[in-house]
Amino acid sequence: METFNVAIVGATGLVGQEFVKVLEQRNFPVASIRLLASERSSGTYLFFNHHKIEVEKATPKIFRDIDIAFFSEGVDITRRLSPLATEAGAVVIDNSAAFTMESSVPLVVPEVNPEDIRWHEGIIANPNCSTIQLVVALYPLHKISPIKRVVVSTYQAVSGSGAVALKELTNQAQLILEGHRICPHVYSHQIAFNVLPEIDVFLDDGYTREERKIVEETQKIMHTEDIAISATCVRVPVYFGHSEAVNVEFTSPITPEEARKSLAQAPGVKILDDPNVSFYPQPWAASGSDHIFVGRIRKDISHPNGLVMWIVADNLRKGGALNAVQIVEEGVRKGWISSKRRSVV
Repeated sequence: METFNVAIVGATGLVGQEFVKVLEQRNFPVASIRLLASERSSGTYLFFNHHKIEVEKATPKIFRDIDIAFFSEGVDITRRLSPLATEAGAVVIDNSAAFTMESSVPLVVPEVNPEDIRWHEGIIANPNCSTIQLVVALYPLHKISPIKRVVVSTYQAVSGSGAVALKELTNQAQLILEGHRICPHVYSHQIAFNVLPEIDVFLDDGYTREERKIVEETQKIMHTEDIAISATCVRVPVYFGHSEAVNVEFTSPITPEEARKSLAQAPGVKILDDPNVSFYPQPWAASGSDHIFVGRIRKDISHPNGLVMWIVADNLRKGGALNAVQIVEEGVRKGWISSKRRSVV
C-alpha cells in the first residue's frame, strides 16, 4: 500500500483541525505527519491517531520529505510557502483563495470535475466552501438539462471566519442577554441576533469578493462561462453549517420529482424533503456530516424552466478539509498523485 508523508499548514485553525479529523476517520495512508502553524502556535501539541504531535513553525525546509501538503493558511503565507513546497516535490492542496482562478491551477470538486486533477503542476486549489456545496447539487441536474442561470443567497455560519468569530458570537449573545452593550471586533456590526449581508470586502460593482468567488469558481469547476450567476452572501448567527437558497433556470423544464430522483443518486448528496412534516436540511444537523443536504425542491413559479431548492452542508468539513482530502484520494486512485517513495507496507 502506498503511504504518504503529510503536512498540514495552519493545523491549529478550525479547518486545520478538521483536516486532522478527516485524515483519521478516512484512514488515509499516512506514513508521517507534520503539523505546521505560525510561530505563535509552535510548541503546542495536537493529537493524530492517538499520538501527541508537536506543532512546528512552517518553514521551507520542512517540505523536503513531504508528499502532500494541505494548506489552510492566509493568502500571503500560502503564496510564499506553497511554491517552495512544490519545488521540494510535494503536491499542494490549497484551501485559501491564493490560486483558485489561476488558469494553470485546477480547481476541483471530485463529484464534479475529478479529471482536472490530471493536469496539476504541483498545486490544486480547493474551492470556496459555499461554491462546493452549490456545484455538488447543481451538477447532476446540469447533466439532465443545461443550466442557464442561477441566483443564490447564502446563509453562512460564523465558523467561516475562524475560531475568533465563534467566541465573538458567544460573547455578544451573553452580553446582550445580560443587558450590556457590545463592541464588535470580527465583523463590522453586531452578529449576535443579527444578519450581515457582507462577507469579505466590497468590490467596485457593489458585490463582495465572496459573491464574486461563487460566480467565477462555479463557472470554472463546471467548465462553462455560459451560466449566468448572481450571489448574495450573508453572515448569520449560526456556529457551523452554511445554507443556500437557490433558484435555477434550465434550458428545458425539470420537474421536482426528476430533480429528487437525480440528486438521490448523486455522489455526496442526501435528500431531506418532506414539507408535510417540516423535514428539510438544517445547519445544526449537517454539522459533522460528509454530505451535501438538499430539500425544499419545488417549481419556480416565476419561470417555466425553473426550480428552487435549499442546500446545506458543513462548511468546515465538505466545504473545506473533506473536499481537499477527497481530491488527493481521487488523484491517488487514478495515479495522478503519488508519493516520492511508493512505500509498501
